[in-house]
Order: sequence, then C-alpha cells, then structure tokens
Amino acid sequence: MKFIGIIPARYASTRFPGKPLAKLGGITVIERVYRQVENILDEVVVATDDERIENEVKSFGGKVVMTSPSHRSGTDRCYEALQKIGEEKFNVVVNIQGDEPFIQPQQLKSIIECFNDESIDIATLVKPFTADDGICALENANSPKVVVNKNMEAMYFSRSIIPYMRGKDKNEWLKGHTYYKHIGLYAYRSNVLKEITSLCQSPLEIAESLEQLRWLENGYKIKVGISHTETIGIDTPEDLQHAEEFLRRQK
Repeated sequence: MKFIGIIPARYASTRFPGKPLAKLGGITVIERVYRQVENILDEVVVATDDERIENEVKSFGGKVVMTSPSHRSGTDRCYEALQKIGEEKFNVVVNIQGDEPFIQPQQLKSIIECFNDESIDIATLVKPFTADDGICALENANSPKVVVNKNMEAMYFSRSIIPYMRGKDKNEWLKGHTYYKHIGLYAYRSNVLKEITSLCQSPLEIAESLEQLRWLENGYKIKVGISHTETIGIDTPEDLQHAEEFLRRQK
C-alpha cells in the first residue's frame, strides 16, 4: 500500500493567526511538522489556502498544494488536495495536524499498521490517561475521550468522561479503569475519504462538535492505535511558549 501524508494548514486562526509561520526554535512550526514526518510516508504535502504558507513550504523544499479557503475542516481540505494530486496514486491518506511539531515517527507507524486489517476504513490514535494525569485532565472538555471495543475499534468519542463509574469517588476513576485520550491524527482509505467528505453533519457530531462522530453514525469502522507519547499541540501563543520550553529541555 502507498501512504500519503497531507498537512492541512491555514493562516486565519481565531486564537493564533499565522500559527504555521510562527517560529519554534528558529524554525517555523509548519517546517517542524513536515520534517518530523517526511521520511516515514511515501509522500508528504502541505494543503493550504494562503500564499504566505505556500511560499514558506517551498522555501524549505517541501511540497505544497493550494486549496479553497472555504473548507470547514482539515478532512475536507485533505480531500481537495488528494484530488489535485491524484486519488488513484495512494491507498491511504494520513491527515497530520499542522500544529503538532513534536509528532513522532512511531505514532505514524502505529496508525499505518492499523490498515493491515482490510476491513478498517479509518484509523486514529489514543493515549491512555494515567493516574498522574489527575481528574482535571480527564474532565478537560478540550481533550476528547474514546471508548473502544475488544478489537480496539472506536465505539464513541466524547468531551465528557466516558464511561461513568457508578458508585466510585471520581478521584478514584483513573485507578479503576483505563481511559483513553484521543490524539487527533487520522488516516483514511482514499475511497473512504471521498465518501465521508460528502456526508451531512450528524446529530452527535453537532452535539459534541466532533466530526468523527459523523463517520461512526454512518457506519464506518475506526481502528484505534495506542501511543504512549504525549503530544504538544499549539493552539495559542501561550502554547508556543510551552513548546519552546519543551524544546529546550530536549536539548
């Protein structure tokens, strides 16, 4: 099978305009993401709607595709990029978040391995919460939780804590059950990506504001790989400062 990584990147972010071009350790965020993944997949391309990002990617020798500014999600942007590149060229598309400069090769390998099962339509990653994370991390609505079945396929995603542990003090929940934090890395078979971008928003998706619920509601099977690596996403200028501190500690 052939895998392509597509990195959706837009300039107009409400909380952090120009985020892909922000410098992290002297290198732009988008270049760091690109460098982390370029040697793992058969091809990597940035999908953007902004000429400034296009020029930056070209300046470091990366591949870039210009896409419409009207897309509602990174998934939609990925599909337009795939259409321009050629849907028949790749079996699987990996949607890589453009604000995850510390994504690890092993995480990509884990998601690739999910497609050894021919019945799988879509794959994503989770990280187990630990007792050290504490109840506040578990309650964080910006950190979606995932319930899986015995085959490590997603049953449901929620911003709420699921499952609810009846009869136990909430502070003991992390000791009594393995909760999974969703890591927003997706991969789709090329034909499935085409199908899901044509679906209407679903009731559960609207309720939780999680697009993957649309796919589950429409019967798609989402395989879940496990990662034990903590991701550091950059949503705000404050996150960039934390990322700088993390980078310094790595040296």
